[in-house]
Amino acid sequence: MLYVTHCLDKSDTSSIRQANHAAHREHLGSAPVNIVVAGPLVADDGETPIGSLFIVEAESQSELEAFHKADPLWTEGVWGEMRIHAFLKRVDRR
Repeated sequence: MLYVTHCLDKSDTSSIRQANHAAHREHLGSAPVNIVVAGPLVADDGETPIGSLFIVEAESQSELEAFHKADPLWTEGVWGEMRIHAFLKRVDRR
């Protein structure tokens, strides 16, 4: 099943995000789930990261939640909020 994960950073965590970027990328590379699309959410300036968005194929929401909660951006306190929702793809024009 497809899921969308929406994570918002806590305020004043940009230095922690930057310090854990390589570990975060490594974690994504070891995913037991299929990451379809992922990337940072950015502020209105189009550059400053304020969170993360994922579209992921996983066996269950609990499997996906466990994967995200092992991410350095979660364990090191960058993400202050994480929401996971099941997703039904209706259009894909890629």
